[in-house]
Amino acid sequence: MECYARGVATFLILGRVCTRNCAFCNISPGAPEPVDPEEPGRVAQAAERLGLGHVVVTSVSRDDLRDGGAGHFALVLRALRRTLPGTTLEVLIPDFGGDADSLDTVLDARPDVLNHNLETVPELYAAIRPQAGYARSLALLERAKKSASGGLTKSGLMLGLGETPGQVRRVLADLAAVGCDIVTMGQYLAPSAHHAPIDRYVTPEEFDSWSACGVSLGIPRMHCAPLVRSSYNAGLFV
Repeated sequence: MECYARGVATFLILGRVCTRNCAFCNISPGAPEPVDPEEPGRVAQAAERLGLGHVVVTSVSRDDLRDGGAGHFALVLRALRRTLPGTTLEVLIPDFGGDADSLDTVLDARPDVLNHNLETVPELYAAIRPQAGYARSLALLERAKKSASGGLTKSGLMLGLGETPGQVRRVLADLAAVGCDIVTMGQYLAPSAHHAPIDRYVTPEEFDSWSACGVSLGIPRMHCAPLVRSSYNAGLFV
């Protein structure tokens, strides 16, 4: 309700079934649904009716599509621009299999913020994010920052999966090195007993210390607290 009251909402596009099976995510894996050509217009219409000032567009992973769904992201962004020219737009994208052309397709549609979450430390990728790659995700953020799109770059981490303080600090240093503008950090909460278990609950004071750490390393905007998520108060950063 807090985000909605501020005119911020997130739309999930490209269906409700993911081609990947990450250990932290509550989206169902399996055979994906066909891409809906009417979806860009519907998203724009919904955002207009809601009177949104900041729109976040995210998706499932679509490894079955040649461009990973990048073209559909671009269509949604352009439909939103036509309908709500004064609204700021943020995308939370998958890694598109590391395909640079797919990323450029999204960047060419000029999102104000390009978000791609690293999610966890590289040492836990095999268990938590097995179909992704830490270096691939970091390279995506670096390419986005170096592009001519002019938008902000953003990433997010979950704590409480078994990471060590040294590992977290190295991730923040990596994000600073690729020029990431915004980082969110929140507590991992297992969606069910079948997902990765919670290793520990992180105190608010520790989140505060990570915020200070990120800023000291050169990340301009850190948003760290137990219930912070990728889209939480997203419009405040633009």
